[in-house]
Amino acid sequence: MKLKQLTITFLTFCVAAFSGMKAASAGSFSVIADGLYNAGGLSFGPDGNLYVTEAGIGGSGACVPPASGQGDSLCYGTSGAVTKIENGKTERILTGLPSLALPDGTGASGPRDIQFNAKGKPYVLIGYGANPTFRDRNLGYTDLGKIIAPDFKTNSWTSVADLANYELANNPDGGDVGSNPLGFVIDGNKLVAVDAGANDLLSVNADKKNLQAIVAFPQDILTNPVFPPSDTPSNEPAQVPSQGEVVRSQFPTQAVPSNVAKGPDGAYYVSQFTGFPFPEGGAKIYRVGADGKASVFADGFTQLTDLEFDPAGNLYALQYANQSAWKGNFDGSVIKIATDGTRTTLLSGNGLESPSALTIGADGAVYVTNRGDRPGLGQVLRIENIKSIPEPDSTLGVLAIAALGVGWLHKKRNHPEF
Repeated sequence: MKLKQLTITFLTFCVAAFSGMKAASAGSFSVIADGLYNAGGLSFGPDGNLYVTEAGIGGSGACVPPASGQGDSLCYGTSGAVTKIENGKTERILTGLPSLALPDGTGASGPRDIQFNAKGKPYVLIGYGANPTFRDRNLGYTDLGKIIAPDFKTNSWTSVADLANYELANNPDGGDVGSNPLGFVIDGNKLVAVDAGANDLLSVNADKKNLQAIVAFPQDILTNPVFPPSDTPSNEPAQVPSQGEVVRSQFPTQAVPSNVAKGPDGAYYVSQFTGFPFPEGGAKIYRVGADGKASVFADGFTQLTDLEFDPAGNLYALQYANQSAWKGNFDGSVIKIATDGTRTTLLSGNGLESPSALTIGADGAVYVTNRGDRPGLGQVLRIENIKSIPEPDSTLGVLAIAALGVGWLHKKRNHPEF
């Protein structure tokens, strides 16, 4: 099986691996919304309310093959939505959005992220999770794999950028053709997005012009990787080594970008969702500077799904799980990297399970979409009573945020992929 296809499939299913950090559960949380269907990115709007995307459960429409080429097809419907959380109540304020999922509603692609620009205008990113060759041919005209500009009052939207078609036409990383946009950030007049299937970071002007790739991310080489046992149940049987198969000591793996945040230094910071066999502690955070080059900013994480800077310049990273999925434990973590490089865990497990995205509120609390891969069981959590406990063995891969200079600590992005 081709590496990138396998990674796309697992990212769609949100399979994860253990970070190796000795995490300390220091916070508690309250559930401010539940009953969500494949909840994704979330962001505070200009009205102060919290908005969250739901990828939906697909439907009974036409289907496309999964990225890996194995397993059930992904079938189309219009079950995607954007939900507003106001005063403890939830309301779906944008419905009928495109959704693609397995027959049981899992593995969904659809609305994955929402952002508001400086004037309060919303934008929504729609995922896809398959080969873009099949999108228009099999499904007809849909907005899967695009960024859209919605109008909540009229329950309508217009297309801004077709990321899936850009991958089909350009394939910047030169690998397998696939598209699975997961997250984006607004930077002035630009929308900057990650496409996990295309394995790149892209930008497009809000006026729909100048869609281009900024950088494609490299393949990783694992040394002495740990594989699941040969009898491990799997959605992708080809991932599990056969009985008696000789496992290579050097194993190439295609990790993919899962989300992006703009740093206080003006650079883009990109979280990484590691590829098969999902090495524990193998995920990185990349920094992409003005020159378009990616360098490792921090490492030692596992299956990262989102990043967010707070107004003071601290970086928060979200781990989907603290152990490999084949171990059966989906406890996740929220990890803070302070401006001096100190790494702490704010919450680990204790109800934090397969989280997909986070954002920072004006109240300083961390808001997280929880159980983001479980249709009908998704939640939004507000993490409270945060008392960071330092991790004595935490390390940064390259540099501390302090090196960026406190003079850069100014307005954070409005943030909040699978």
